Amino acid sequence: MNNEGSTILVTGAAGTVGSEVVRQLSAKGQIGIRAAARSANNPTFKDLKSVEIVELDYNKPETLATAFKDVNKLFLLTPFQSDMLDLTSNLVNAAKKSGVKYIIKQSVMGVDAEPGITPGRLHRQAEKIIEKSGIPFSFLRPNFFMQNFVNFYSSMIKSQGALYAPAGDGKVSFVDVRDIAAVAVQALINDNQHKGKSYNITGPEVLSYGQAAEILSRELGKEIKYVNIPDEDARKEMKDMGMDDWSANSMIELFDITRKGYASDISSVVEELTGRKPISFSQFVKDYAQAFR
Repeated sequence: MNNEGSTILVTGAAGTVGSEVVRQLSAKGQIGIRAAARSANNPTFKDLKSVEIVELDYNKPETLATAFKDVNKLFLLTPFQSDMLDLTSNLVNAAKKSGVKYIIKQSVMGVDAEPGITPGRLHRQAEKIIEKSGIPFSFLRPNFFMQNFVNFYSSMIKSQGALYAPAGDGKVSFVDVRDIAAVAVQALINDNQHKGKSYNITGPEVLSYGQAAEILSRELGKEIKYVNIPDEDARKEMKDMGMDDWSANSMIELFDITRKGYASDISSVVEELTGRKPISFSQFVKDYAQAFR
């Protein structure tokens, strides 16, 4: 597809991955970037002149129709919640009505595992909704985000010098969301090369949470301890953070596959698609040091 005159809609645009996709598209000089957020007044992209911010409420058909007007490429990102398949169906139906020619879905690594876990099964069912739509697609399947250490652990790292998780000694090929976005941008711009493909996206190394704590300690210049906690303690912490039962249980499933070593595969996708090596955990900590201090 020729990119000239194309409009790319990014859903979940104010989130961790979506916001990075929008920024990198803008930096590439892409015209016609539409960032969908809960409010058209979202300040996330106020400094990016090439970005139009639109209100999108997955459950309000009128906002879907407006957001999708004249859109021909979609980066589809939905919040991970129990009604994710309904949200996906709403978005795909709107995409079909408006004539979208290409969808990239943010999925997860391990969706094809059997019997699998709740996050993987749900994302695979969402992928199938897109497959059945007849719209050309690519699926991005990243491993756990490095930025989760900022989003979920930075306050305890700052206040207690500790990282609490029920991950045992299981190793993970954590990936920086900037690399996920870089792959997404390559596929959005050069869609003909990527249609019908699925990409597992990982970082360059496998680390246990204990090793991650050692890197945090070294880069921050202060001791950060990793404390392996029981599932029930982790579930209580999540509930205290405001997480519902369904989400907390899904997170515990993710930690269970971590302990069993199922999150430790490494892929070469980032280097193959971007021409550079993926960002290391050490570099991530350097770049986000202020979040942990």
